Amino acid sequence: MDIIRIIIAILVPPLGVFLQVGFAGAFWLNLLLTLCGYIPGIVHAVYIIAKR
Repeated sequence: MDIIRIIIAILVPPLGVFLQVGFAGAFWLNLLLTLCGYIPGIVHAVYIIAKR
């Protein structure tokens, strides 16, 4: 299941984080990072998914 989440995180980073943690603080941080730049959002999303 983590492989699918990582693939989703590469395509749509906030969705990948949402599937992992829900509407927690990490989701909102990832949304902000994705709006500021796509690559920081991907890095953060993959980190959140790999960490848990």
